[in-house]
Amino acid sequence: MRIAELVARHRFRLTRGEAPEPGPGEVQARVVAVGVCGSDLHNFSEGSVGDTPSAYPMVLGHEPAGVITKLGAGVRGIAPGDRVMLEPAIYCYHCEYCLSGRHNVCARLRFMSQPNDPGYFRDYVTVPAANAVPIPEGMDFDYATLFEPLAVALHSMKFARPGLGETAAVFGAGPIGLLTIACLRLAGVSRIFAIEPVEARRELARAAGAADAVNPRRDDPRRAILEATGGRGVDLAIDCVAREGTIDHCLHVVRNAGRAVVTGIPPEARVTLDYHVMRRKEVHLYTVRRSNHETSAAVELLRSHLSLFAPIVTHRRPLEEIQQAFEQVEAYAGGVGKMVIRLAE
Repeated sequence: MRIAELVARHRFRLTRGEAPEPGPGEVQARVVAVGVCGSDLHNFSEGSVGDTPSAYPMVLGHEPAGVITKLGAGVRGIAPGDRVMLEPAIYCYHCEYCLSGRHNVCARLRFMSQPNDPGYFRDYVTVPAANAVPIPEGMDFDYATLFEPLAVALHSMKFARPGLGETAAVFGAGPIGLLTIACLRLAGVSRIFAIEPVEARRELARAAGAADAVNPRRDDPRRAILEATGGRGVDLAIDCVAREGTIDHCLHVVRNAGRAVVTGIPPEARVTLDYHVMRRKEVHLYTVRRSNHETSAAVELLRSHLSLFAPIVTHRRPLEEIQQAFEQVEAYAGGVGKMVIRLAE
């Protein structure tokens, strides 16, 4: 089978290997499509994700959709030929965090696409049968790849707690930011500000539900939002980029006793905060760790509101062009929103 390995910063190579065989309780799947995530780009561009260094060679990709090809012993309720989304997180189900329902912070968490746990930029994978989630009838594989980042956006909603008629600011209109804007719109938020320097992504943000799209290269987002809200600020702010001071921007634009949520991953190991702004306003600051039991809701939202989410997928490239695909995403070139790598038709 084909395998795309990241072998150094900014460099992929295509190699070949044996397809893995499913063990008891596992399934083998042929990967058809995989979305390119921001954390994939961190590995490609920076050689790390936050304080976790890349370990080359490594196989990235954790937003996959594919087709079941083989069953391991004891697997029931699924069959070869079934179209599935493939959960990238593998939990132990026995630690105190799993037992209390906090699987996303499992003490023995494995996440496919991290060092020592190859991801989905390869033709075949094996996963626990529970990680194979049926794709809704008629949904294209490319759109099915949105289930994983949409689950992350939904997880952030647990902390943001958007209410009907509230106002929100979203920093960054990459795929996670766009999905977050769409979720806020569906939650009944009355006015959403999107802060994004790339013009094409500001247009995508408006299509997803943002009423105002601020270019931070031209306008100070703090001043723009505070002026637009009469100095009060927004009820909640979500940082989907976590760079160039955006966490501090959240603290400044949110109202007194508002909520600030950080979904993005800062490139630095340490960040500084305008602490006294946060203290005086008693801002509630939350961080997001992937998702936790939101997959079913994400699949249902994709099924019932696909026309809202589908425009986020703007580009597709075959596996043989993965180098060019990542270079395009890194450069924000060609109006790219979500890039999908296609491994099969």
